Amino acid sequence: MNIEIIIAGLSLGLISSFHCVGMCGPIAFALPVQHLSNISRYLAIINYHLGRVLTYSILGAIFGIMGRQIYLAGFQQWFSILLGVAVLFLLIGYGRSRTRIQPSIFKKLQYRIQEWMALLLKDSRPGAFLLLGMANGLLPCGMVYLAIAGALSSSEITDGILFMAAFGSGTLPAMLALSMFGHLASITMRNNIRKLTPYVIATMGILLILRGLNLGIPFISPVLEASRPESAVCH
Repeated sequence: MNIEIIIAGLSLGLISSFHCVGMCGPIAFALPVQHLSNISRYLAIINYHLGRVLTYSILGAIFGIMGRQIYLAGFQQWFSILLGVAVLFLLIGYGRSRTRIQPSIFKKLQYRIQEWMALLLKDSRPGAFLLLGMANGLLPCGMVYLAIAGALSSSEITDGILFMAAFGSGTLPAMLALSMFGHLASITMRNNIRKLTPYVIATMGILLILRGLNLGIPFISPVLEASRPESAVCH
């Protein structure tokens, strides 16, 4: 098990929690759990957030496969650097316009997912909360994009899965607290927390660049082993 991958994913998830509290707060408040008993309410909330982590893990597998192909092609270092540069350019664009940069296809996807979530919010069965969480994990989100970039920069499929699962797990403490005690977090507080988002994005962009530079710094810029064609491997 790659402990560095897990720590990196957890760290990004914990930091991203500040963004999640601001962006996903209304969804957490809208969960139809008021009529449930205490135990059923907690199980429903846990199912919802486990659904998010499950979706992130599936995305980790998908983009981990892509990252593996990039690694085998010998482009992992340059790809990581280019990803980091792209993240920083997007951040500059966001800073100038103060609007979220989102392709139209993602807007259509978001609309469809929100329609599905609206239907699930009317269903109080336990399985519905898991599906609701899985749908929430598919919503276009800048922090998820950053996590996907991390999965894409991995050299093994399992690393992509571990990274995304750890990312989702890192968001759990804050999101669980928001679901259970959200009434204690004012709108002003959540908006102030969201202001940290640009700093998180900048940090991720810099880390992706450092990762590609192979500086030999543990956790930050480890030396990436070059891929070898299978024919070159001795049997």
